[in-house]
Amino acid sequence: MTSALVVGYDPQAIPGVDGKALRAALDAELARFGEHGIEAAMTVIVFDESAESTLVASMTERPWDVVVVGGGIRKAEQLLPLFEQVVNLIRRHAHRRIRVHPKRGRPTTRSRRPRRVPRRH
Repeated sequence: MTSALVVGYDPQAIPGVDGKALRAALDAELARFGEHGIEAAMTVIVFDESAESTLVASMTERPWDVVVVGGGIRKAEQLLPLFEQVVNLIRRHAHRRIRVHPKRGRPTTRSRRPRRVPRRH
């Protein structure tokens, strides 16, 4: 089965946002992977000294076929240094070569996977 790790910004760390509601929405999106035969997990990070150890632990947990970096990290200009750190850590700690592709348009997180990774059976 194809595996995917979704890396996102911790909803509890976003000021002025209902963290529980946002996490519920992220969990629902994560569940959609399973509907398409993809085993998925999520790791959430914050922009502090814990980001590296949290991501490295998730990256080395198993060989991931796909690593998706969520929009909360990619789109916020003030998080550009975190995004760069995440991309570098993914490349450094992936069990296999991972290609980084920008997300275009507004497809769901799950819909990115089929265009990039051949399905494993």
